[in-house]
Amino acid sequence: MAYVLGLDIGTTSTIGILIELPGRIAGVASRPVTLHAPHPGWAEEDPQQWWSNVCAITQELLRSAGIEAGAIAAVGVTGMLPAVVLLDDMDRILRPSIQQSDGRCGKQVAELRSEWDEAAFIAKAGNGINQQLVGAKLRWIEQNEPHIHARVATVFGSYDYVNWRLTGEKAIEQNWALEAGFVDVATGQIDDSLVAFARVPRHAIPRKSVSPEVLGHITAEASESTGLAEGTPVVGGAADLIASALGAGIVNPGDVLLKFGGSVDVLIATDRVAPDPRMFLDYHLVPGLFMPNGCMSTGGSGLNWFANTFAGLEAQAAANLGLTVHQYLDTLAEKVPAGCDGLTILPYFLGEKTPIHDAGARGVFEGLTFSHGMGHLWRAMLEAYAYAIVHHIEVLNDMGHRTENYVVSDGGSNSRVWMQIVADVLQQPVQRLAGHPGSCLGAAWTAAVGAGLTDDWSGVNRFVTRLDRLEPDRSKADVYHAGYKRFRELYHRLSAKSAGTQ
Repeated sequence: MAYVLGLDIGTTSTIGILIELPGRIAGVASRPVTLHAPHPGWAEEDPQQWWSNVCAITQELLRSAGIEAGAIAAVGVTGMLPAVVLLDDMDRILRPSIQQSDGRCGKQVAELRSEWDEAAFIAKAGNGINQQLVGAKLRWIEQNEPHIHARVATVFGSYDYVNWRLTGEKAIEQNWALEAGFVDVATGQIDDSLVAFARVPRHAIPRKSVSPEVLGHITAEASESTGLAEGTPVVGGAADLIASALGAGIVNPGDVLLKFGGSVDVLIATDRVAPDPRMFLDYHLVPGLFMPNGCMSTGGSGLNWFANTFAGLEAQAAANLGLTVHQYLDTLAEKVPAGCDGLTILPYFLGEKTPIHDAGARGVFEGLTFSHGMGHLWRAMLEAYAYAIVHHIEVLNDMGHRTENYVVSDGGSNSRVWMQIVADVLQQPVQRLAGHPGSCLGAAWTAAVGAGLTDDWSGVNRFVTRLDRLEPDRSKADVYHAGYKRFRELYHRLSAKSAGTQ
């Protein structure tokens, strides 16, 4: 049977999966990615590191599976969006990528809002004027790095960059283009006025590709670097959150995916377009469907930062027990009561995207006393992201969307402690999945469909089984209701105070 390769250009790691049709995972490999924050609110990465990771991963998967490169029938690439990669007219990388979680461009967002009525912009572009827009990031570069801006010849995203390295073809995948703010949702086409809004030449924006279309084929140069066979088809790609949702089976109204990767994403499937400035709008991979969603600036990246910065002693204790530091911290958090004895954290370490869209927001530890230990701090971090999920659900409900069946995926869902906290804060059952390796699976299946190996989008479910269903502890409802109220009030109090001092 045919093999298909899926690659995920993630914020914290690059992951590859090799699947054998119709339903076997033949191998998974990953390499870490370094996230740089040279200034508060900044988030940058090196695109060359993504490519080096891809080359190492593909060769490892071929070796471990014991197959020839020609056995791989198609390649699909997914990644975070809308990260911004810039090339000059010699196709050289101009600067580190500006990540989707980067919060430096609050001033430029305000400028954009002064130039275009936001209601009209939302009606045209499907998304609000916020820090997610590529135009805001490009304006920051224009104003702060004019020597870079003057040399921009190509603007695209993380997986678009990898697709180009694989095929030599430049294109922007449909969801990167939509979230970037370049697509007219009524026509589905890149709109010249929206590109002009970003102050870059029209020719700097490549053509738009549809996720399952065959974008190009592995070049001789890419073959030499990756070990893949020259001529292997590569499809247009997929946004990581949408690819993950496909793999989790989120295709019916009322289904909700909570994706716990480097950021935390909240996604639902729908057949209607209802743009709202508080949330993002993306295309579903299944033709005819859309996927309203929210994406926090941090998630796993926030937990990693906390563990790396504060849990040195715990890391040693974890190693002695054969645990990861995160697993050890979970055991400490289990011993702490719900609500963390009054400790509340705002996890806005890179500002925050949905639903508050506040690039100036910051992380806050409130109510910290000598009675709090490492278990309290870790549990408060886990609760903070759960409270932020509830905030997203409230907004989605206000938009008229049902949120009934909760599925959790990606690396963070392996923490049973964290997922139980999520169930308790939501007061809804959450379904964990087994065998869901994340967005790379959706990328591989998109490639299988695009290459004509299958026409069954639901076939991806063969690779994933349902694990345990975590029921909410009803006795904790009042504690978490009060905790969520503190969480929301804390942000409003501090943001109002900040506004009053400006």
